Amino acid sequence: MYHDEHLPPHCHAVYAGQDVQVHFMGDIKIVGDFPVGPARLVRRWAAAHGDALAENWSLAAKREALKPIDPLV
Repeated sequence: MYHDEHLPPHCHAVYAGQDVQVHFMGDIKIVGDFPVGPARLVRRWAAAHGDALAENWSLAAKREALKPIDPLV
């Protein structure tokens, strides 16, 4: 997630040099091209951390420091 992002609320995921947007408000949606396995993991991570992602989106809009979000365990 970056401080100068546009709507809708999203973060980015990178795998094998490919960057996708992960829309996390409501249904998790990946915008871009990821292999099935990594896409599944990104969806699980976003679903597990939806509240933290929304909080960071609010912080980013105010140009405040983002909080770390734990990886999948």
